[in-house]
Amino acid sequence: MPANRVASATPATPATTANASRPREAVPLAEDPVLEARLIEIAQELRCMVCQNESLASSHAELAEDLRREVRELMKEGKTNDEVRDFLVERYGDFVLYRPGVKPLTWVLWFGPFLLLLLALTVLARLLRARRQASPPPALTEAQRERAQSLLKD
Repeated sequence: MPANRVASATPATPATTANASRPREAVPLAEDPVLEARLIEIAQELRCMVCQNESLASSHAELAEDLRREVRELMKEGKTNDEVRDFLVERYGDFVLYRPGVKPLTWVLWFGPFLLLLLALTVLARLLRARRQASPPPALTEAQRERAQSLLKD
């Protein structure tokens, strides 16, 4: 490998470093700030289907951008937040919601952790009760005690 290899195609000059550190003005997301506030509010309640652990509001995935654009269009058409949520749930299922409603399909999600905790506490209580009720080990006979003493002395 040659020692004089070029590290960068664009040299760092005062002009390029000054532009990089200069703050830029934020680009408005929509013409209507009220609509954009509604979009952000609802997008924070929705899951990005690509990232899955990120909200639709904070995701940079292409699908998230498309969904935000679609939500914005639905809102411009006059749809309410609930209608937009229902549209996305119909399309992607309850998984798109960070807080899905309590219904038979989501009972395990809502009540499963409590049932598992209750089961674990029940098992623990039974084990402790069985341990308490177990008879103590029989006492050593004199011969066993003498044998143990002789083994310990060796």
